[in-house]
Amino acid sequence: MDTLENLRTKTEGANDLKSVVSAMKAMAGSNIIQYETAVDSLADYYHTIALGLVAYFEAEKIMGINESPSRGKDLNETSCAIVFGSDQGLVAQFNDQMASFVAASFRDIPGKKELWVVGERIQLLLSDEGFTTSKLYEVPNDIDSVTPLVTEILNQSRQRQEHQKISTFYIFHNRPKPVSGFMPVKQRFLPLDAQWKNSLQEIQWPTILPPQIVGAVKPTLVALINEYLFTSLFKACVESLASENASRLEAMQRAEKNIGNLLDDLNKKYHRLRQSSIDEELFDVVSGFEALNHKTR
Repeated sequence: MDTLENLRTKTEGANDLKSVVSAMKAMAGSNIIQYETAVDSLADYYHTIALGLVAYFEAEKIMGINESPSRGKDLNETSCAIVFGSDQGLVAQFNDQMASFVAASFRDIPGKKELWVVGERIQLLLSDEGFTTSKLYEVPNDIDSVTPLVTEILNQSRQRQEHQKISTFYIFHNRPKPVSGFMPVKQRFLPLDAQWKNSLQEIQWPTILPPQIVGAVKPTLVALINEYLFTSLFKACVESLASENASRLEAMQRAEKNIGNLLDDLNKKYHRLRQSSIDEELFDVVSGFEALNHKTR
């Protein structure tokens, strides 16, 4: 049975926990602003790079990209999934939803499969789904740590394409929703083939004037492709980090609400028990006074 001292101890503990939750909520909100600003900036830059590639195709009159006849038909070819997860706590179903999404989307792709995973926790969940991870990367702790990670993944993807039969790379990550929350998405990253060109040219050139290339043609294309690949990976990583903090913020808001309800219940119990104790003391005083008067008479 609860006592006044017990209820007082529980209330103090709940208040301490509420302070921790409030601090984590403020930190998650601050991180979201940082990452969402980066996402918005990257979206504009990504659109600019895509327009540059569209302009290149238009200026050079490139109508299609030649592919190997056996491309996509060899069951010995390997498809690689680059999966972004989280190693931080209090992110609700962030990793679980991503693992389920990867299992549902990647398992039906024919041929051999390889996973490059960012985050140890998502790796463990994917291993439960029957996947084996070939490469494991640490989750960036801030925006400055994203560039080294993206550069490393890009370099290793180029090496694997050159020396082994990796036909296709996919990116799996969580993307923030416009209002709140996040959703898992899949993006075809490599190769840069006819399918990639067709999807890219859905972006319309914004003016009626034909685009022109200033400078050497080949270096311009190499620079645009390098920026396109880097920006695609960087954007996926930053969107994942923004989604992680959005999930943590929602979890902290729910925790704050639950702690508030708990404090209300504890305060009500405390006041009821204190009032009951006071009433008992008053009853004892009145009973004693009446007994004393009766004895005096």
